[in-house]
Amino acid sequence: MQTLKKSSAHVSDALPIAPKWMNSYGDFITKNASAVSQIESGLRSLTYVIPGRFRDSEIASESLHSGVQLLSLYHDSLLARAVSKLPGVQRPHPSPHSRYTKFWTTNSPTYRRIALMLQMIQYTELLWEMAAKRKGDKVRWRVVVLLEAIKAICRLLLLRLTNSRPLLSPPLPQREIDPSAIEQSSSTNAETLLDEHESTLSERSDDAKWTMPRTGLTLPNLPESRDISNYLLSKVLTADDVKPPKALIHRVSGKSEFAEWLYILQPVVYALAMQRWSKDKKNWRPWLIGLSIEYGARQLAKRDFRARFAGGLRGLTALEREELTKRGWAMSWWTMKGAFYENVTKHWVHSLAAKFKGKMLLDMVGVVIEDYEFLWDEYYFSTATL
Repeated sequence: MQTLKKSSAHVSDALPIAPKWMNSYGDFITKNASAVSQIESGLRSLTYVIPGRFRDSEIASESLHSGVQLLSLYHDSLLARAVSKLPGVQRPHPSPHSRYTKFWTTNSPTYRRIALMLQMIQYTELLWEMAAKRKGDKVRWRVVVLLEAIKAICRLLLLRLTNSRPLLSPPLPQREIDPSAIEQSSSTNAETLLDEHESTLSERSDDAKWTMPRTGLTLPNLPESRDISNYLLSKVLTADDVKPPKALIHRVSGKSEFAEWLYILQPVVYALAMQRWSKDKKNWRPWLIGLSIEYGARQLAKRDFRARFAGGLRGLTALEREELTKRGWAMSWWTMKGAFYENVTKHWVHSLAAKFKGKMLLDMVGVVIEDYEFLWDEYYFSTATL
């Protein structure tokens, strides 16, 4: 009984310490944002260069990659919190993607949780597949289908929460700020930072500046004559800049909504088909089923957009065109999937790696291609795009 009391007392003493550690860690990341970003980039590049170098311990290398991605996701939340505390003159101009996703993550806690879950699954799905494959091929395909089903459910819920607006990839805001600006703001408060910004401007030029009497802010110096065009273009507001975040993506209905459902459910259908014909990798049926669903969904959506909007696809917002282009480029990954890879691409990859062998610098590229070939041959999620 006394032992239980002592242990409970130790736990109660340790609980208040955990938030302090988290706050200290957050302060450390904010004050050293540049160094942390460089370390993240270095580790991420390392995992890209040696994807299958240690074929007997691929789980270790993929665990490192997944860990870096998850840690970067947490760092993004810390840096976004620090950015929100910056004065207006130091905040970066957000991209349409950032404005739209930040609106939904801020106004809908459910959206934020589901989007975070979806992002975490995408970062760890290949690791789950590797672990499941050690239990056998049947277990592996069950895990693959289960993960694709969970992701599809998350996307359908996001589609519902956004009132039938097409999904963006990724569904969370991305890091869009110079880390040095965050480091500077972490050591001073907003007023001090604004004073330093004004004093820096005064040191850079001796030109007279006008100070606004009510706010105390100074108007920026005019640029040099050769930079006037670039300066003016950087200050121009587009139609998307003045739109509310929700208006950056139009609501879909009818054929375009059905097309979005097809796009979301396509990976589940493809995974089920791959599971059905898993013993015959060169079978064309799963590949044709998956590609036809995605291509059909894309064409159906484009046809509905042409009919609904004045000017056709030109009536879409910049963010919608960007997402449509991104999905179009993602379809090129079908050349690395299923029967097309086994019957066509694989031979081309083999010959390319063989040509690079024994040649200076290119030999390293050939080795990396062979390492990736191991992943393309053995794992479904190595070429997954959704």
